[in-house]
Amino acid sequence: MSTADPATRLADAEQEAAAARERLSATLGKLQVKLNPRTLALQAARDVTDKGGAAAQASLNAAVRNPGAVAGATAVAGLFLARHRIASMFRRKPKPQKPGYRDHEPGLGPQDQLPQG
Repeated sequence: MSTADPATRLADAEQEAAAARERLSATLGKLQVKLNPRTLALQAARDVTDKGGAAAQASLNAAVRNPGAVAGATAVAGLFLARHRIASMFRRKPKPQKPGYRDHEPGLGPQDQLPQG
């Protein structure tokens, strides 16, 4: 224990408490700014933009180094997207039907109804 009188010790303790409150208040203020949803969203958007730009630049550099691979990948993607149209070119066309041909069972179509009378 120190030999200072209680009044001096009380004043020192109050000053320390006030300084601690100021530090806590400053820390809380910084946290509120950092944890603000708008600030977090803006920071995330900046990060995504930065990463996207870096990825695009890396892709461009890779394409410049390997143009054959890029051409092949583009061709494969185009063929994949047009696969149905390409397949339809190679399908057999249906043969034209003869007049009077029925592709259903007799008695089930509208033309097979019996005359009523």
